[in-house]
Amino acid sequence: MTLREELVEKSRRLEEMLDRVPEPMARELRARIAELRELLLEQRPPRFVLVGRRGAGKSSLINAIFGRPVAEVGHEKATTARGTWWSYQGELGTLEMLDTRGMQEGSAPEGAEAADHLASTTFALQEKAPDAVLFLIKAKEVDAAVDADLDGLVEVCEKIRKLHSYRVPVVAVVTHCDEVEPKNVDLHVPDEEEPEDLEEKRARIRRIEADLSAKIRARDELRDQFVRAHGVSVYQSWRRDNSRRADERWRVEELLDFLLDELPEQARVEFVRLSQVKALQHRLATRLTNIIATLCAGIAATPIPVADIAPITSLQTSLISGIGYIAGRKLEVKTAAEFMAALGANLGAAVALREVARALAKVLAPGLGVALSAGVAFAGTKAIGEAAAAYFIDGVTVEDAREVFRKARKRLRKEEIEIDEGKGLAYPFDEDHDEDQKV
Repeated sequence: MTLREELVEKSRRLEEMLDRVPEPMARELRARIAELRELLLEQRPPRFVLVGRRGAGKSSLINAIFGRPVAEVGHEKATTARGTWWSYQGELGTLEMLDTRGMQEGSAPEGAEAADHLASTTFALQEKAPDAVLFLIKAKEVDAAVDADLDGLVEVCEKIRKLHSYRVPVVAVVTHCDEVEPKNVDLHVPDEEEPEDLEEKRARIRRIEADLSAKIRARDELRDQFVRAHGVSVYQSWRRDNSRRADERWRVEELLDFLLDELPEQARVEFVRLSQVKALQHRLATRLTNIIATLCAGIAATPIPVADIAPITSLQTSLISGIGYIAGRKLEVKTAAEFMAALGANLGAAVALREVARALAKVLAPGLGVALSAGVAFAGTKAIGEAAAAYFIDGVTVEDAREVFRKARKRLRKEEIEIDEGKGLAYPFDEDHDEDQKV
């Protein structure tokens, strides 16, 4: 049985266990199980529609996200013949892009049909619903006949609304910001530039972003679904052997950060995994840790003593494997085994003994025992998640991972969890999780 199959079985058993838990706690925990399913069991690649003129940098943006040449870049002529969903695959994941034909092309790409770009895109849009539309435009072209580009953007968004009955988020990506004056100032190495020159260039880019945002918001059809305009540089160059010759990416990680907010739960893990941006990985690892810590606390609060140790341990194993997967490991049990071995057998035994003591407390002093049980389960699971993130994402040493675990447990023991059958489970969340919950 694969780990995914085990997770499916675990979630089913957990829901059965919740039949013995009072409402509204059971309702809240079922919601956390649903989140866990979406993050780890119902994963799919994120889907974006790229809209923009020839040369706006659509293929370069794809390469910038992966950090390697996975998409052909048309330096001399248009390369996208028709609207098609392409799966761009890297070692750690897949990104699905509907790369539309460039607007206002001077020459049609080889293999292109006479129909306009919207007609060639319609069939692809019927196949799949995108998570967001990325409207790409060069920084120097924001004031150059942009109305025709926005007409095309409106057409694409209206087509998505009619086909799938929702207003897709629109993010405007201002490319080629490295070419903004003063052109000799390199945005990707700010410490090497004169502060005044650097601020002059950044100020121009901010004005370009503001101008483009105003133009898009002036369109009634786009105003409610427009997210923001964001300037980037996506230039990279590779040699024939695919080794990188130049990397002038700027603000790409920030773009990925707020794109993550626009994605549904099912697409988030794959997006963060393939991006290999540590800040995003930590954000998602914190989210997963809080979900599973809440479930462990809820299980620990069930009225049946001792029997909850196995599902708690199982959930903690899933947490470790999930964080390892986010960091680029395979989703398999041996990922968790590696981590527990790194922490050491003595530490694992100590955790098990605390679990037994916690369960016995529910028998000897039911009222106090339930609160103690939930608190220990929550704090222990959070500490495991923090240590796993440090080990898999940051790549700290075994000794440092152990120290992260010990410090986290000491800190988290001071956090209080209130168990009240009439109110459910109240638990402290990190700021990152609060933000995710607002999405």
